[in-house]
Amino acid sequence: MRLQIPTTKKSLTESSGFKAGEKYIASLDIGTTTIKCFIYAANRDIAQLDVVGTAHEQVELLYPSPGQVEIVPSQLWDSVIRTIKNAMADASLSAERIDCLSISTQRNTFTCWNRLTGKIYHNFITWKDLRADKLVHQWNNSLKLRMLKFGARFLHFFSRSKRFLAGSVIKMMNPQVTLRLAWVLQNNGDLQRDVKNGNVLYGTIDSWLLYRLRQGTDRTRFVEHISDVTNCTASGFYDPFGQEWAGWALNLFSIKKELLPKAVDNSYDFGYVHESLFGSRIKIGASISDQSASLWGNCCFDKGDVKITLGTGSFLNVNTGSTCLASVHGLYPLVGYKMTSPHGTELVYLMEGASNDNGSIIEWAMNIGLFVDPSETSGMALSVPDSDGVSFIPAFSGLGPPIRDDTAGTGFIGIKASTRKEHLVRAILESLAYRIALLYVSTLDETRFTFTRIKVDGGVSRNDFICQTLADLTGLPVERGEVTDSTALGAMFLAGLNVGIWRNKQELIHIRKIERIFQPNAANKRHCMISMQSWERAVERFKRWYIAEELNKLT
Repeated sequence: MRLQIPTTKKSLTESSGFKAGEKYIASLDIGTTTIKCFIYAANRDIAQLDVVGTAHEQVELLYPSPGQVEIVPSQLWDSVIRTIKNAMADASLSAERIDCLSISTQRNTFTCWNRLTGKIYHNFITWKDLRADKLVHQWNNSLKLRMLKFGARFLHFFSRSKRFLAGSVIKMMNPQVTLRLAWVLQNNGDLQRDVKNGNVLYGTIDSWLLYRLRQGTDRTRFVEHISDVTNCTASGFYDPFGQEWAGWALNLFSIKKELLPKAVDNSYDFGYVHESLFGSRIKIGASISDQSASLWGNCCFDKGDVKITLGTGSFLNVNTGSTCLASVHGLYPLVGYKMTSPHGTELVYLMEGASNDNGSIIEWAMNIGLFVDPSETSGMALSVPDSDGVSFIPAFSGLGPPIRDDTAGTGFIGIKASTRKEHLVRAILESLAYRIALLYVSTLDETRFTFTRIKVDGGVSRNDFICQTLADLTGLPVERGEVTDSTALGAMFLAGLNVGIWRNKQELIHIRKIERIFQPNAANKRHCMISMQSWERAVERFKRWYIAEELNKLT
């Protein structure tokens, strides 16, 4: 099988151009900064897959106060509908010709709405929002959480249960929903009133979209309130070990279970987009979170497979098979995907480590004039033999696992009179690779797996310097696929499998094509390791740069 991503769109019309056996899947991908829709033409009979239509729009982010990052729901909805319509128009297809729609979304961006009236109580509060930072610090230093961790350590000592091991090292984090939702419940008067009446629904973007798409233009029409398990598990109050909303967390943070969607498998019957939106109903073939969709797009179906998404943030995911692992380094156990069929249930777990500042660091460096286009950076870094002793610490959002310091500062250290902007750019790119390398070392320690290769995707994966540095640091081949947007590709794969366009995952593995493999260079490894050790010393200088009291002033 082959995957064709044409440089010029293949022209398809309603009257001619359709091939026998051709199926059309619309794949909607809602990221942190961009909404994309791809129309795929799949023909299993002749083993072919084409992109025949595309459209995209920017996500308009609001910054109402320092540290707060929001999205207006009505604007997001209009952009989603427009993007799907434009992609279908680009493919010269009407809604009735679309066999199914797949949905992949950013995680942990949420809102609340009224089940009776459709009223939205507040803008989407994104995963990058820091309004609950004061609560995060208070809870992480609270007696209640310390007692909870102590109790979990005690139970783990006797039971050796991974579930209690995870509880013994629990730490509240801003990107999780938990305390941002608690903040909203404490500060929104209308929401507090209607919660008592039992009329409020909470949902991340996937849940809200599934609700609205099936509801159509009638905002009062009742539809089932659901969210797929991969989005639920990232929230911070869903128990991946027990496969349910965590009762202890709901009680501790005063979150009513009646607010929450039903957590469903990724093979669930998601229903149809209402005909009032596009003129004909469209089957919803799949809904899945962005990182799990990326796992599918990279065909990481086997235990021990590793993929790294290099986009707005860096996300390292390891397929841990049917075992949900606990982490002592701050990595996060997640449900990778869950599929139910007449033959049984396939439940696959992930272990995830994240570094949240790829995109923002590169955008900042561009804005201050270090380069004009991010595509220049690899060549600039390779134009000098090293960073001239300069280290850069990428901590706009603090430093996540395994360092785990929310108060770390960002900056250069080691600048000399001989330092040029090429050295600064190289130091920035090296720092992004070093953060990922730390996550990789942590996964080696946590899983005890033997890895054979790393698959990369996302916009930043197009940077050859970062990919080669990762290969040299880890000693593993770094494999980059032809398709950068593997999130949309993976969601499409899943939907096609759910509706019977694909027979099995082996067909998907044959479809995915590799663009380049970066082989580790043993001659460079020593230099990379010495440079990384220097960077780690610099990290120590930037730890606890902002004390918690100053950071709390943001909220």
